[in-house]
Amino acid sequence: MTGRGCDDYRIYDGAGADSEPSEGFHAFVRHKRLLLLAMAAVFAAIALIFLCVGTKRIALTEILEIIFTFDNRSSSGNIIWNMRLLDLASAVIIGCGLSVCGVVMQCVLKNPLASPYTLGISNAAAFGAAFSIVVVGTGSMATAGISIDNPYATTVCAFAFSMIATAVILVLTKVTRVSAETMVLAGIAISAIFSAALSFLQYVSTDTQLANIVSWMFGDLRKASWEHDLIIFAVLAPVTMYFLYKRWDYNAMDAGDETAKGLGVNVEAERLVGLVLTSLLCSVIVSFFGVIAFVGLLGPHIARMLIGGDHRYLVPAAMLIGAVILALAELVGANMFVSESYTGAIVHQVIPVGIITSMLGGPLFVYLLVRRYRA
Repeated sequence: MTGRGCDDYRIYDGAGADSEPSEGFHAFVRHKRLLLLAMAAVFAAIALIFLCVGTKRIALTEILEIIFTFDNRSSSGNIIWNMRLLDLASAVIIGCGLSVCGVVMQCVLKNPLASPYTLGISNAAAFGAAFSIVVVGTGSMATAGISIDNPYATTVCAFAFSMIATAVILVLTKVTRVSAETMVLAGIAISAIFSAALSFLQYVSTDTQLANIVSWMFGDLRKASWEHDLIIFAVLAPVTMYFLYKRWDYNAMDAGDETAKGLGVNVEAERLVGLVLTSLLCSVIVSFFGVIAFVGLLGPHIARMLIGGDHRYLVPAAMLIGAVILALAELVGANMFVSESYTGAIVHQVIPVGIITSMLGGPLFVYLLVRRYRA
């Protein structure tokens, strides 16, 4: 393998077991690892700010004491453990999950616009949730506001329809034998169909059902619970380990299908498994937390600009960037509209994180379209 970045593929360059890596290769590895450490440090700083800032300011020393003593009984302990730390954990898990999905989708489909959102998986899950609320009747209006009577039924429906969308895309590409790049067009078509079906359900729904649909569609970390986070983490961990295990295959696929096949990679199988696993992970996330758009685009592209396209470093970097994006989005959304009423009470209006990420991701999507058109 020749050309720019050939050191990234040393495992394939035929070097024997006794060959010593060059000093340039060692410098390359050190540079990438330092960048990863810097990203981790940035995330750690944002995480501490996330825990400190809110309607009630809590000192860092008190936060550390609460965490290490597992204090969830005091007023500050309840805020840290059951609110801020829970939201932070959700931001980390969701940001990592959506970003790693974006990395793998963009690689196996060879399209920088590929992501769970642009492939229609998120819209399919949204339709599934609306179907549950309108047809199954899981939504209601409680005295405290909007509520879902059976959140797991809504989650199961959202998951089922997102997997249906994935299956349709895979069947279309298998039957028609279109190129990997054209899979994105199939995803956009599926997304349009489910969007139309979702609009129909909203049109025929009652006021209460419509309020529940709109509330669910907002990607919101306030839906979080430790149980939900554990379920998503149980899917995220093995899927991510598989992607890291296949990092060299993804590097080879970036060089082209023919090159990858020449290096012994079963391109069709890796593409199929990659799409199924990313769709599974994405559908689990969306089914619990609603539609959180563009994180699967923002995380991979920012990581690729910072650390390059080597999947040994791109996968963990994208996961860190995704966690940072969602933590920052939640921090901004939770503290953007905090004011004091005429009675002296604190008025706290939380903006769902999905709205913030859409504001960031929309311009990036347009930029990528323009750049791809020029190319």
